[in-house]
Amino acid sequence: MIESNFKKYSQLETLNVSRETFPALEEFRTLLINENKKINLIGKSTEKDSIKRHIIDSAQIIDIIDKNSNLCIDLGSGSGLPGVVLAIIFKKKGSKIKFYLYEKSLKKSNFLRRMVKHFELNAEVRHKNIFEEKDLEADTVVARAFKPLKIILELIDKNFIHFNNLILFLGKSGGKIIKECQKSWNFNYKVLKSLTDENSIIIKINNLKKK
Repeated sequence: MIESNFKKYSQLETLNVSRETFPALEEFRTLLINENKKINLIGKSTEKDSIKRHIIDSAQIIDIIDKNSNLCIDLGSGSGLPGVVLAIIFKKKGSKIKFYLYEKSLKKSNFLRRMVKHFELNAEVRHKNIFEEKDLEADTVVARAFKPLKIILELIDKNFIHFNNLILFLGKSGGKIIKECQKSWNFNYKVLKSLTDENSIIIKINNLKKK
């Protein structure tokens, strides 16, 4: 692993991610960029800064996922951000948590399956449209660059019979979006500042109920 890249991952140590995890994350990033030449997984312009923009950004929620979770669902997993990143980290931590990576694109699903097999992750790729699934259950639900908050809340309400926590990545208008959604929904939430973008936030939601 190139020393300069190793240093870029050092921010993860504040999240209790061990240095022994860095090589696997870097390997995943390399495989992701190579695959990006064939299918659109991440924006081409973000490849140069992909350690921060994608790997660290995805990993930053590791400490707010309940350690007693048995199942985490990644909505629209796409390139495995954050699902594969989280699964790699939890594997290195010796966690038993399992990941369901939902992705409706066949090409992206095939990429995800290769990553799950390559890194021997406790994860299962579900090549399905999450909006067509019913009676879903999960301890934790995560989503990054998936759908607007309003649509995700509707999805959780209609398609899930149980969930404990919903963790989402929101952009600079996150605060405004939360207030807008509170007109139609009651929920408890906690906001954290993003480690990778001072204008972005992370939101953790539970006790969701429609007004």
